[in-house]
Amino acid sequence: MARRSAPLLRRLVSASSPPALQSLTDHVGVLARRTVTYMPRPGDGAPRAVTLIPGDGIGPLVTGAVRQVMEAMHAPVYFETYDVHGDMPTVPPAIIESIRRNKVCIKGGLATPVGGGVSSLNMQLRKELDLYASLVHCSNLPGLPTRHEGVDIVVIRENTEGEYSGLEHEVVPGVVESLKFCSERIAKYAFEYAYLNNRKKVTAVHKANIMKLADGLFLESCREVASKYPGIQYNEMIVDNCSMQLVSKPEQFDVMVTPNLYGNLVANTAAGIVGGTGIMPGGNVGQDYAIFEQGASAGNVGNENLVEQKKANPVALLLSSAMMLRHLQFPSFADRLETAVKRVVAEGTYRTKDLGGSSTTQEVTDAVVANLD
Repeated sequence: MARRSAPLLRRLVSASSPPALQSLTDHVGVLARRTVTYMPRPGDGAPRAVTLIPGDGIGPLVTGAVRQVMEAMHAPVYFETYDVHGDMPTVPPAIIESIRRNKVCIKGGLATPVGGGVSSLNMQLRKELDLYASLVHCSNLPGLPTRHEGVDIVVIRENTEGEYSGLEHEVVPGVVESLKFCSERIAKYAFEYAYLNNRKKVTAVHKANIMKLADGLFLESCREVASKYPGIQYNEMIVDNCSMQLVSKPEQFDVMVTPNLYGNLVANTAAGIVGGTGIMPGGNVGQDYAIFEQGASAGNVGNENLVEQKKANPVALLLSSAMMLRHLQFPSFADRLETAVKRVVAEGTYRTKDLGGSSTTQEVTDAVVANLD
């Protein structure tokens, strides 16, 4: 069952410590002046419970890093931890109840069986909680050299509909039909995100030249929403050309909005351009709930060597937890965490193998803690 952490936070909630209360009041004051957020969601400034799913593979390593850093910075969150694995037939009801109660979850990767008709628990969570928007932030980190500079792309994809969502069935033996839908709400989310975060352009990625009805409807929705945001530039790009443009001139993109399947491919490609999946934060958000996790899905549970050597890269999930803090309206804590992570990456002393180093997860975590302001 759930294990609650951060006893210090419990004391913060229950005790009448003037400095602690003053600190919380200060953060609320900062919030009142802030106009830009990652994922808009109302909050009251009080310490919050967060559902934590360590997951499979490297998941316990990187979620452990998040717990350590949160405790070190005395972040106003505490965790309810649940043991879930990708080979389970379904998501236990207690986890769903916890997320519905807390409204926010942070998780490690859950292994997804290939073929065999086994449903992905990741997709179960997204459908059950109607987490219709996936957001991945792919940008250059200072001090980490890549082929392209000046890349700062946000990929927003539809998360619960389309081919990737598993909406398929066998009509007759040997004939499989995949169902695809498009929703206006993902277009609205993309433009609202661009507006709130001072982004200048939204690119709709599609295959309407072939999928004329389904992707045609997607483009119609995007065009209608775009007309309501005259201050944001809007353009469209066929996914074939988009793939080529991403690897040749990625700095041209700002916010990208896509149907489900294309967005998964685009997000992983964009992540590879700026350093790999180990540094890309992300989240899945709906009207009422949000789950934060490593942004790009490729290799999200790592491999046995990473687990045995304890050398998984915690950067992606640490940055995702910063997104979570902004979502909970704790921007000062989010800024502190992001700044510390970026300092460690820029200094280059502690990096895991995927970033050209040989550090362990714990060494990177300790370095982040040491760099907290």
